[in-house]
Amino acid sequence: MPAITADPLTLPRLPRLDEAGTGWRRVAKIITAQRHLEGEGFQVRRPFPGVDLPMADPFLLLDHMGAVEYAPGEAKGTPWHPHRGFETVTYIIDGAFQHQDTTGGGGLISNGDTQWMTAAAGIQHIEQPPPELVAKGGLFHGIQLWVNLPRAQKWVNPRYQDIEARNVKLLASDDGSSLVRVIAGSLGGYEGPGVTYTPINYLHATVAPGARLALPWPRDFNALVYVLSGRGLVGTEEIGLDEGRLAVFGGSHHKGDQDGIMLRAADVQPVASPNGWEILVLGGMPLREPVARYGPFVMNTRQEIVQAFEDFQAGRMGTIPAERVPHLTSADEPVDASGNA
Repeated sequence: MPAITADPLTLPRLPRLDEAGTGWRRVAKIITAQRHLEGEGFQVRRPFPGVDLPMADPFLLLDHMGAVEYAPGEAKGTPWHPHRGFETVTYIIDGAFQHQDTTGGGGLISNGDTQWMTAAAGIQHIEQPPPELVAKGGLFHGIQLWVNLPRAQKWVNPRYQDIEARNVKLLASDDGSSLVRVIAGSLGGYEGPGVTYTPINYLHATVAPGARLALPWPRDFNALVYVLSGRGLVGTEEIGLDEGRLAVFGGSHHKGDQDGIMLRAADVQPVASPNGWEILVLGGMPLREPVARYGPFVMNTRQEIVQAFEDFQAGRMGTIPAERVPHLTSADEPVDASGNA
């Protein structure tokens, strides 16, 4: 059960969309996440990369960790490793993870918290379950999303955002039946707390069994829906989408006054999803820039990848361990997810 819960009847509601005047996005592709082993041996489900990069742009990778009930001694993390050229966004739905990086950023994130690390010019970090989870075991469920940075921001100084669960913007669907958590971006005039260089929306919704969720959507954003648990239907075509599957939306059937995404939870949900259909809804403004990527580095040219390896080997991405220092700031102000400076 997600840590961030609320009674939707007590929350601000999303605007009701005009059925005829909305350009409903069509479903272009359905992808089933593949299973991979990461870090020290923990399993993830990964729906992309795998789709064509232009369909996911500006997103680079999505790892679904759990939900899993660890036995004592089973929980694992990652060793120290570098990143350059993008941002990692780690959202812990249930359980806990601790992070440390070579700028002195980090800490414990748990039960609805989000860690937003902008690697940009280069950083090293480590992610581990806390000692208590390793020793005693327990529930763990989380998501890590990689967000590409525009060419102009790939060389800014690294930074770290700690978004606590209490700061996430909570909204109700237009009929008050379902809960939407806005981690970053703008939805129906409501802003999430995440500050981004690349304009994106990052939402987690619990759609009540049998309920409909109609979301207003920026016309210049792409749109992806990934199922964390439960089952439902996506698009006005009502294509089935179950746990571990991703829907990629294309354009709308017609150009209405605004774009929208239509979602509906199945009337009957699995035992593991008693509160409804748990989904991530992602979208962003495509960068449409060349992408050169190798392992933990995502740049625009092959030469920049070679330079990243040389800089890492020369120790120019921080030293381990780091002492906590004041966070560096860039002369370039990030944009919020609506694209405003």
